[in-house]
Amino acid sequence: MKRIWAAFVYLATGLLTAILSWLSVGVFLLSVVVLPLLPVTAPYLRRIVDFDRRRLARYAGVEIPSPPPLDGPWLHRAQRVLADPDSRRDGIWLITHALVGTLSGAVAIGVSGALLQQPFAFLTWWFIPGGVENSFGLRVDSWPKAFLSVPIAIVLALLLTQLPRLADLDAKWARKMLSPPKASLEKRLAEVVATRAAALNAHGAELRRIERNLHDGTQNKLVGVVMMLGIAERTLKQNPDNALQALLRAQDAAGDALEELRNVVRSIHPPVLEDLGLDGAIQALAARCPVPCVLTAEHLGRMPAAVEAAAYFAVAEALTNVAKHSGARHAWVSLGVNDDKLVVMVHDDGKGGADEKRGTGLDGIRGRVAALDGTADVSSPEGGPTVLTVELPMGK
Repeated sequence: MKRIWAAFVYLATGLLTAILSWLSVGVFLLSVVVLPLLPVTAPYLRRIVDFDRRRLARYAGVEIPSPPPLDGPWLHRAQRVLADPDSRRDGIWLITHALVGTLSGAVAIGVSGALLQQPFAFLTWWFIPGGVENSFGLRVDSWPKAFLSVPIAIVLALLLTQLPRLADLDAKWARKMLSPPKASLEKRLAEVVATRAAALNAHGAELRRIERNLHDGTQNKLVGVVMMLGIAERTLKQNPDNALQALLRAQDAAGDALEELRNVVRSIHPPVLEDLGLDGAIQALAARCPVPCVLTAEHLGRMPAAVEAAAYFAVAEALTNVAKHSGARHAWVSLGVNDDKLVVMVHDDGKGGADEKRGTGLDGIRGRVAALDGTADVSSPEGGPTVLTVELPMGK
């Protein structure tokens, strides 16, 4: 009985998504005609297909991940929707599921409803004036007709036991239609392996940077503090009048070492993120930038710490490049959310020609962003402008 109920729920919810699929096909055809609508409608169409993926996972235990969303400029995304194999597969699913899902869902609900109606007609016809019409158009107004409900109910009960078989066939077909081809899976696996390697390299580079900063900066300053305290101790014994100056120098050196240590800590996870949030922290970066910088930000709220840190360091590195290399007079930073992704753009009116091979820090941004399965794109033609676009999944 539990298996029959699970099959009924699977097929009945499939009827609902099939009805949505009929509507979606019309929306998709309209979007193809009016091409700029595609970037708006495509994410909503994919959500309907994603619901079917989750429905299949709950019934058959088959996990089919949703394809990654398309990124890039507006019209570029519209063109990629038509060329993207994942989007084409979603479109084919919507069309075919509109037909098959409607039929199989109607069978499941029709058989179940008709079976429930037979005992109702058998028990109630005699006190309802004119009798009761059952689901097959037969008016039950006498006991002989009422007793016909018994064999009809038996047949319907036998049909009901076949719902799991119908659901299994539907699930098998859905798995075949929704699963990406093997080549696509291999490509995604290669991307995951490359991302993992980039993340490990970025992590290793970050550890080496922290170790170098501690060794070359903080450690040297602390050694200097120890030496100055030793000098102050000897001075106190030999010439107490000059000991105060030696202690003051040691105190200054200790303050420098503490500041150096704070800088290292900030480079790991800036405390300003905890205090002000991402938009407030980047506003502070924009205010300190030597090039006049304007920040445009939605009300973002709090996000995972790793996402905030990656976005903060990307903007910090980009604004450093603007100040050092671009020759720009103005810079702009924008923060927004699109399809559960944090989108960060840094734009300047400088000379352009940014080259990752010249140590501009862009490679480090890519590594840090790739570790979170995000993307970082740089557009910097000669003559400018330079635009850095970072997209980070927020894990919601």
